[in-house]
Amino acid sequence: MGTIGFTSFGFTLKSSNQKLAAHSFVSASCSQGRVSATKNDADSEEKGCLGRRIALVSGVSLVSSAMLGSPKEGLAVVKQGLLAGRIPGLSEPNEQGWRTYRRPDEKSGGHGVGWSPIIPYAFSVPDGWEETPVSIADLGGTEIDLRFSNASEGRISVVVAPVLRFADYLEDDARIEKIGPPEKVINAFGPEVIGENVEGKVMNSQVKEYDGRKYYQFELEPPHCLITATAAGNRLYLFNILANGLQWKRHNQDLKKIADSFRIV
Repeated sequence: MGTIGFTSFGFTLKSSNQKLAAHSFVSASCSQGRVSATKNDADSEEKGCLGRRIALVSGVSLVSSAMLGSPKEGLAVVKQGLLAGRIPGLSEPNEQGWRTYRRPDEKSGGHGVGWSPIIPYAFSVPDGWEETPVSIADLGGTEIDLRFSNASEGRISVVVAPVLRFADYLEDDARIEKIGPPEKVINAFGPEVIGENVEGKVMNSQVKEYDGRKYYQFELEPPHCLITATAAGNRLYLFNILANGLQWKRHNQDLKKIADSFRIV
């Protein structure tokens, strides 16, 4: 209360004590002028007081300008470009209670010097799933781009890995089928998802195509794991869902629907 400030810009220009001191200075100056002034020069004295008030306000304005900078500089501070960390990307629930996550364009994540920006991806989940922090200590390390979880249904992770991990060439728009058949992809990456060799654990696999892009889908034995893999730009995308026995028993239909919703956009 009683503070001269620009709180919308994130700082206060004057404290209450400074305001009182300034007010006292102006009042005292004007009072002294009125005591010594004659009736004939009252108008002149009032102009003097007004002039001192204008000078004080001008000084405040100059300090404000110096601290705030020009309007253009202020906008430059707000504009941050690519942002690190989590940025909300979930839509509002639709009529069925499902929400769509689309990777925000502002989200950073080059995953290595010289790599192009990550092409956005999207998937759908029932209401109740939430984004969770990513730790480089987890399996997959720095290549994990996103994590989601729901305590009663399971966990989701999205891994974005360089195509060169799986092929000895680099393309501007790699395709999963050019990297290799489903067996090659799952054998190369599966251990990073489940923590052990996937040999003999792949219960079934299939290849689907959406908008001209192929997606490999795998189901691994308990603890149940669903993996959807595709490629775009110079990266391989792996969308992974993990569920324990009880989660799978109660929600396997929803989990399969989530796995099938993954798309490169």
